[in-house]
Amino acid sequence: MANNTDLGAVKMIRAIIVDDEPLAHQVLLHHLTAHSNINVVGQYYSAKDALCVLAKPGIDLVFLDINMPELTGLELLKALANPPQVIINSAYQEYALAGFDLNVTDYLLKPVSAPRLKQALNKVCQRAAQPLDQQPQCITLKVDREKRKFVLDTIEYIEAYGNYVKLHQAQNTTLATATLKQLSEQLADTFIQIHKSYLINKNKVTAVNHENVELTTGAIVKIGKSYRELSRTLL
Repeated sequence: MANNTDLGAVKMIRAIIVDDEPLAHQVLLHHLTAHSNINVVGQYYSAKDALCVLAKPGIDLVFLDINMPELTGLELLKALANPPQVIINSAYQEYALAGFDLNVTDYLLKPVSAPRLKQALNKVCQRAAQPLDQQPQCITLKVDREKRKFVLDTIEYIEAYGNYVKLHQAQNTTLATATLKQLSEQLADTFIQIHKSYLINKNKVTAVNHENVELTTGAIVKIGKSYRELSRTLL
C-alpha cells in the first residue's frame, strides 16, 4: 500500500474513528488506504463508547465528529485529561474555533476530500515528530470535579473570580479552581499581570495604550494604575 503522506518516515500512528454516521467511517477508511502509516485500530459510533478507550494511553490520533447523541465530540475532548491528536470531521463549520481552542490538529468539513485529508495528516505527522520541548505548552487545572488540560497559546487572558479563575479563549470561557496569584507565578514566562484581576497572554497583545490592552480576539482588558509602567514593555 503506497504512502502519500509527505512525512511518511514517521512512526506508525494508531488511530480511531468516532462518528455516528457509518458513511463517514467508510469515506475515511477509503482515503486512508493511501496512508500506510495510519493504523485504524478502532471504530466507534458514539463518543460515549470511545471515552473508556481514550482515557488510557495508546491512541495517537482521533478522527472525531461533533454532533453525536448523548455526548458531543467537544464534550468528549473536554473530558480527557491527556487527549491525543484530534482531526475533527464535521458537517458544521461553526464549531471550528471551539475546536481549535481545544488544540485540535485540524478541522475537516464533510464530505472529506483526499487532498484535504492528506494535508491534515501531514500536520499530524509534523506534531508527532516534534521534540517534547517544542510541543505546545499546557497547564492542567481542576474544572468542576475533573482535571482538564489547556494549551497556553489558546488562552487570551485569565480573570480572577474569588477562589477561582476564568480562562478566556476565543470561543470559550471556563471557570477553574485556582487563584490569580498561583497562576501569575506559574505562567510568568507567557503571561503578565496588568491589573489585580487580570493576567494576559503576552503573545496575544495587538495594541496597548495607557489604560487598556487589546488582544487578538478584539477583547479589551483594563490596565491597573500600579501596573501601567510594566505594561509599556508589552509591544
